[in-house]
Amino acid sequence: MLLAIDTATGTVGAALHDGDGVRAEVVRHDVRRHGELLAPAVSEVLDAAGLGMRDVTAVVCGVGPGPFTGLRVGVVTALVLALGRDLPTPQGVCSLDALAHAVHLGGGGDIPAPDGLLVATDARRREVYWARYEMTPTGARRVGGPGVGPASGLPEEVRLLPAVGRGGLLYPESLTGQLEDAPLDVSPGALADLAVRLRAGTHPDSATGLLPPEPLYLRRPDAVETRAR
Repeated sequence: MLLAIDTATGTVGAALHDGDGVRAEVVRHDVRRHGELLAPAVSEVLDAAGLGMRDVTAVVCGVGPGPFTGLRVGVVTALVLALGRDLPTPQGVCSLDALAHAVHLGGGGDIPAPDGLLVATDARRREVYWARYEMTPTGARRVGGPGVGPASGLPEEVRLLPAVGRGGLLYPESLTGQLEDAPLDVSPGALADLAVRLRAGTHPDSATGLLPPEPLYLRRPDAVETRAR
C-alpha cells in the first residue's frame, strides 16, 4: 500500500495505490498553504480508502523541481511519516515526470499522446521548470531536462512541442502548443502510479526514475544568510 504525496506545483495532495490501481486521491489547489493542507489531505485519503497509517507499507514523494517552501513541506512530511511508522526511506519522483505520466494515462480526458511532449510549470521569476519527453507505449520517457529558465529562452524545437503544465498558460507567446484540457498541476494519483511502474521495472525510465528524497531545486534560493559582522 503506497502513499504518494506531492507539493511541487500549485496543488497539495495525497494518493494511495495498492499495486493494481489508485484506491483514493485527495487534491487541494493553493499555492501558499502547503504546510496547512498536506497533513489533512493525508488523513482524508486514508479515511477515503478506509485505512490507517498502519496499513501503509511505502511512501513516495514528488521532489520537484518546484518553489522552495512548498517543495520542502512535501519532502519533509514524507520523511517524517516513514520514520514514524518505521517504513523504508521514502523514494522521490521527479514531479515533471508525473505530469507527463498523466498524459500517458489519458490526463483524465481525451488527450492524444503526442510523439513529443513539453512539461512546463511555474518557476516564478518569469521562468518555467521544464522537461522534454518522448511518448512510448509503456510511458513518457524523459529526453531533456529538468531545467529552469525563461520560456522564451528554450530551444525553438522545444517551445513548439505540445505542452502541459501551467507554463503554457503563463507564457502563450513562447509556448504555443498548450494541449487543450491538459493537466496543469501534478496529480498525486498519477505520481503514485508512476512510482509503482518504476519500482516494478515496467517503465522506460525505470533504471533512473526513482530518486532520493531530496528536493530538485535547480537554482539557488533568494534568501541567504548575511555574513557575521
